[in-house]
Amino acid sequence: MHTVWKGAINFGLVNVPVKMFTSTHNNDVPMKLLHKKLSVPINYVRTCPKCEKEVEWKDIVRGYEYEPGHYVTFEKEELEHIASEDTKEIRIVSFVKLEEIDPIYFQKTYYLAPAESGAHAYTLLAKALEETNKIGIANVTIRSKSSLAAIRVIDGALAMATMFYAEEIRPLSEVPNLPKKTDADERELDMAKMLIEQLTGKFRPEQYEDEYKERLMDAIEDKIEGREVKQAPEEKQRNVIDLMDALKASLAQVKPEAEKPAQSAGPKPKSGRSHTSKKRSKQTGA
Repeated sequence: MHTVWKGAINFGLVNVPVKMFTSTHNNDVPMKLLHKKLSVPINYVRTCPKCEKEVEWKDIVRGYEYEPGHYVTFEKEELEHIASEDTKEIRIVSFVKLEEIDPIYFQKTYYLAPAESGAHAYTLLAKALEETNKIGIANVTIRSKSSLAAIRVIDGALAMATMFYAEEIRPLSEVPNLPKKTDADERELDMAKMLIEQLTGKFRPEQYEDEYKERLMDAIEDKIEGREVKQAPEEKQRNVIDLMDALKASLAQVKPEAEKPAQSAGPKPKSGRSHTSKKRSKQTGA
């Protein structure tokens, strides 16, 4: 696993040397842009509209447009100095309970592993966070981008989730067409709560699948085999106009599911076609 970042977690006078690793990977089906006529990949060229020549990376700087057509420019080294990335520090400034943070603030999660000399301090911090049921709120800079971060424990190991600053979260007042808060109909509300209870269960991430990816892999297999790509038939629209009728119909639909044995809640079996697609992808190196 590739090391993304090396540094240390600091809180008070305690220093925990760590290495950072990404906790997720891109599972999208890779696609390239091709010339429709010749079926060859398209190249992207960095050109200057003024001199109409290709520009090499060494001749490219970043600029901020403070007036139309007027920029202040920065070299890479200047931005790195401003970011103070050379400190390589995850500085914990406070500790809070996880449930106090709305999920809207979270960006991306990384795993943290102890550096060669940091195993003892690493274990100490992980154990202390676990037993106090707290997470650390920290400041961190990665690749010239500063952000808040949450340091928490996952299965005994430290993890860091980068977070948005408050100023980066758009207020709800900017969202158009939000309904005004009014009292809900009591009968409809009771039915809605019953439906929620019927559909409530433990969160098992493995039972949720990327259905678009499955359909795409099936379509790829069809094209490889020379078969016509068929569109899935559209589901019939249920013409339920009354909200109460919709709630009743929904409850009637989920009740038989709720009465099934518990083992039926596991992940649904994958189709043979999908398995064939994955096998072919491995064989062709896709």
